[in-house]
Amino acid sequence: MRWIAALLLLAVPVEAQSVADRLNDYPTAARADYVFACMQTNGQSREVLIQCACSIDVVASILPYEKYVEAETVLSMRQVGGERMAIFRSAASAEAQVAELRRAQAEAEILCF
Repeated sequence: MRWIAALLLLAVPVEAQSVADRLNDYPTAARADYVFACMQTNGQSREVLIQCACSIDVVASILPYEKYVEAETVLSMRQVGGERMAIFRSAASAEAQVAELRRAQAEAEILCF
């Protein structure tokens, strides 16, 4: 019985750590890039800085970092010309990745702006 209680006590910090890691899995540079781009679009005030920081926090809480990178890659590749990049403009999977990011950004806009 004692060892079960000890295992339960050990499991709690591990679970808490994994939740914290999951909620903060975006590297600082990725968060900063998002905030800089957001401020470029919405203005250069302190209020906009706070709103943009809130926005990336909301996006990060909805979308795992891997999916964020995939969607950002699709958006970046869509700006490149040529036939080879057509897959990023027309593939259903690419559309789904971008749509998922857009939904997260829309929710962030509602909550933060």
